[in-house]
Amino acid sequence: MIRQPIICVMGHVDHGKTTLLDKIRNTVVTHREAGGITQHIGASEVPIDVVRSIVGPVIEKSNIKITIPGLLFIDTPGHEAFTNLRKRGGSVADLAILVVDVSKSFEPQTYEAIDILREYKTPFILAANKIDLVTGWRPQGTYSFMESMSKQVRGVSEALEAKMYELVGKMSELGFESERFDRVKDFKKEVIIVPVSAKTGEGLSELLTYAAGLSQRFLEARLEIEVSGPGRGNIIEKKEDKGLGSTIDVILYDGTLAVNDTIAFATQAGIATSKVKALLKPKSLQELRESSSKFFYVDSVSAASGIKVSASGLDDALPGSLLLSTSVPNYEQELKSELSDIFNVDKSGVIVKADTMGSIEAMSMLLGAEGIKISKKEIGRVTKRDVLDAFAMRASDPFSSVVLAFNVPIDGEAALESEASATKVISSNIIYKIIEDYKLWLAAEKRAEKDAVEKALVFPGVVKVLPNCCFRVSHPAVFGVSVERGRIKPSYSMMNETGEIVGKIREVQDNGIGKQEAKPGESVAISMDDVTFGRQVKTNDTLYTFMNDENVRALRYKFKDMLNDDETALLDKIAEIKERSRPASE
Repeated sequence: MIRQPIICVMGHVDHGKTTLLDKIRNTVVTHREAGGITQHIGASEVPIDVVRSIVGPVIEKSNIKITIPGLLFIDTPGHEAFTNLRKRGGSVADLAILVVDVSKSFEPQTYEAIDILREYKTPFILAANKIDLVTGWRPQGTYSFMESMSKQVRGVSEALEAKMYELVGKMSELGFESERFDRVKDFKKEVIIVPVSAKTGEGLSELLTYAAGLSQRFLEARLEIEVSGPGRGNIIEKKEDKGLGSTIDVILYDGTLAVNDTIAFATQAGIATSKVKALLKPKSLQELRESSSKFFYVDSVSAASGIKVSASGLDDALPGSLLLSTSVPNYEQELKSELSDIFNVDKSGVIVKADTMGSIEAMSMLLGAEGIKISKKEIGRVTKRDVLDAFAMRASDPFSSVVLAFNVPIDGEAALESEASATKVISSNIIYKIIEDYKLWLAAEKRAEKDAVEKALVFPGVVKVLPNCCFRVSHPAVFGVSVERGRIKPSYSMMNETGEIVGKIREVQDNGIGKQEAKPGESVAISMDDVTFGRQVKTNDTLYTFMNDENVRALRYKFKDMLNDDETALLDKIAEIKERSRPASE
C-alpha cells in the first residue's frame, strides 16, 4: 500500500511557514465539497482529490499522473519537528518545503535548515514566499503563479526575476544547483524554486503539484508500507493533558498501532515499555469551528498519520525517540542501537545539551561535519555539573572547554559557575548560530593562545650585522642588522655561530621608530646592553636567537604549526649550534 508523503515545512522565523500551512488548510476547507481534510496530531492530511481541486489545470500541464492518496503536512513548523522525525541517521520526512521571504533572502534559520537537510539527505523545495510584497505586484485571484505572473506588468516581472536569481546565487554558494520550477531540466540534480504568496495563495497550485509529483516520482519506494504490520513511529512531542496525564504526540510512519498494544521507547535511563491506554485524534478542521470537543478516541490507526498516545510511564519518554510496537522483531536491540548511535561520545570534546533526541542527533551531525568532537551529550537544562565537566576538559583540551546549549535553559548555579570559572556556555535556539558562535570563540581562543605563546617563547631568527652601521659602540651598543630568516624582538638574547650568547636586544628601531618585531628582508637598528661593538659583535657577524631546550621542544612539537617550513629548518639549525656548543660532560 502507498501512503501519503510526509512533508515538513521549515524556514527562518517570520518568513511565512505558519501562514503557508494555514493557507493550505484554509484553502482545503473552502474546497470541502471535494473531500475535506483530516487533522492529525502534529499534522494535516490533504486528500489527493482536494489537491486536484486546488491545483486545477496546473497538474495537467505538468504531465504528472498522481497516484498517492494525499499529502501529510507536519503542522509544527521548523527544524524541531523535522529533527524529531528521525530514524538511524535519516529523516522520516520524505520531503521538506523550505520557506524563504523573497524580500529578506537567506537568514540564520534558513542556513540552519539547509545544513540539516543536507546532513539528513532530504530532498526539498524552496518556496520563495511573499511575492505579493514585490513592488507593483497585483494579486489576480488565482492559485496559479504562472497565470498570475502572465498578468503582471513588465517591471514587476523583472523585479521578481532579480529576487529569483538572488536565491539561485545563494543556493550556488551553498553547493546546490537550483532554478525556478518551470526552467528545471533535471529534477534529480536541481532544487526547484516555487514563487508563492502565503497571503494571497498565488503559487499554491504549483507548490502542491510539485510536492505531490516529486514525492511520487522519486520517493515511491519509501512510501510503500505494510499497513497490517506492527507500528513504527516517532515521538515528536511530550505533553501534559488534563485528564490524561503525560501523553506523547507520535507520527506513525509504518504499520498499525492499536489500543492495548505494548509500545517501546527511549528514556534517559534506557528502554521503557508501556501498554497503550488510549489513542486520540483531533476533530477535523471543519468540525473544530463547530464543536467544543477537542479529540475523539479511536481503537487503532494506520500509517502515515499523527496520533496522541495515552499510556502509563510516559514521563521520561524522549522526544525524537523511535516508538516501536513490541511486535517489531528485535525491537529492544533496535532502540538500544539507536541510543548508542546518538549518545556515542569521544574521549575529549565539547559538551552538548539539547531539548530532544532529534536535536542531539542534528547537532552531532553538524558538529561532526565541522570536525568538532563531543565528550558529553545530554537532553535537558544546563546544570552546574555540565559547567564543571567543561572546566575539567581545560587541562587536556582547552579548546573543548565549552558547553553548547540548544533550546534549553541554563540553571542559575550553572550561570554563576560559568562566570566564576570563566567557562564558556554558548546558548541559542538556532543550531547554526551555536556552531558559528563556537567557531568565533575558538578562533578568539586560538588567537589569545598564539599571542601568549609568542609573548612567552623565543622564535627562531638570524641576522647579519651590517657594515658601516655602528651608531654607538657601547652602553648600549647600537648597530644595524638585516634580518635574514625568521624574526627578532626586543628581549631576545642573541648568540653567535659558536653558540656563545653575545647579549640581549633592548630595542629594535626602524628610522628611529620602535618596533616590536622585525621580519626577513627588513634592515633595522638594534640596541644591546653589556656589548661593546668590535669585541662581542663585529661587522658581518651572523647572530642567531638563543632558545633554551624547553623552548626548542615546545616549538618543535606542541606549537610546530606556528612555524613555516623555513622557520622550522632554522630551528633545527639553532638546535644544532646549541648541541655543538655543549661541554663534553653534558
